[in-house]
Amino acid sequence: MKKLLFAAAIALMLGYGWNALKPAGSDENKIVVVEGEPARWEEPEPEQKPESAETAMLDIDPDEAHQGDLLLVNSRHPVPKGAKLPDVVNLFERPDLMEGIGVLDNSVELPPDLLRKFAAMIDEARADGVDQFLITSGYRDEEKQAELYEKMGADYANPPGYSEHNLGLSLDVGSSLGLMKDAPEGKWLEQNAWKHGFVLRYPEDKTEITGVKHEPWHFRYVGLPHSAIMQKQGMVLEEYLDYLKEQGRIQAEVNGTAYTVSYYSVKARKPFSIPIEGSYELSGDNMGGVIVTTWGAGSPGAKEAGPS
Repeated sequence: MKKLLFAAAIALMLGYGWNALKPAGSDENKIVVVEGEPARWEEPEPEQKPESAETAMLDIDPDEAHQGDLLLVNSRHPVPKGAKLPDVVNLFERPDLMEGIGVLDNSVELPPDLLRKFAAMIDEARADGVDQFLITSGYRDEEKQAELYEKMGADYANPPGYSEHNLGLSLDVGSSLGLMKDAPEGKWLEQNAWKHGFVLRYPEDKTEITGVKHEPWHFRYVGLPHSAIMQKQGMVLEEYLDYLKEQGRIQAEVNGTAYTVSYYSVKARKPFSIPIEGSYELSGDNMGGVIVTTWGAGSPGAKEAGPS
């Protein structure tokens, strides 16, 4: 999903007004999430129009709705057929990333990028004196999911194609000290995972929304600023995606970085273009929408707006 487009590109917008390009929803909310301080709402800023009739344009293809870190997979929304499944590595083959992290058995696999993100988070936990982490499950293809579903039943596992583990964006985390709901590792992740783009996917008080019983071991990567907004608002992924669709566009500031998160419907299944500045990431929601997240030009790890 993360591709790098080089060079600044200029496309004429003559006859194409800013309001026509604004995503659904009339209000722009600004959320400020500052580590170590209470988050606060701020009054929406007046809508700004482009200073000139020229701006960089970003082409969005409907296929974008089947890719990205915000794809919703649950009992009603299976892994989309167009989703690009990740390349994975066996964790026993990456000892360089597994320092201080245990693995349940030699069958656990994860995408290397997700493993690096998780390992960086655990480095911070270790600095806080929390260091008895154990990865118990990672990526599962449909065959492995089918075996688990047949063995454990619907109360424990989702059918193949309906599990986040089939996306390669989730992992189950345990502790060698005991159950995650009681262990320091579980408590640390519940309080701090959002700072690294991870969320506790199935909280105890959200079962009616997620349709899944409390799983204090299941963490999902959604990326910043989404994890910060979800933490601040007390939302699970289902609620957050509905919120974005309703608002159309929100702004968030996380640790000094300002983000704009915009929702676009792609139900028409036609390519379209939007004006964009700086760096951006795209993700579908698996429900007919695309989320565009932008922040300042030159931010590491992001794509730059380029030729349309």
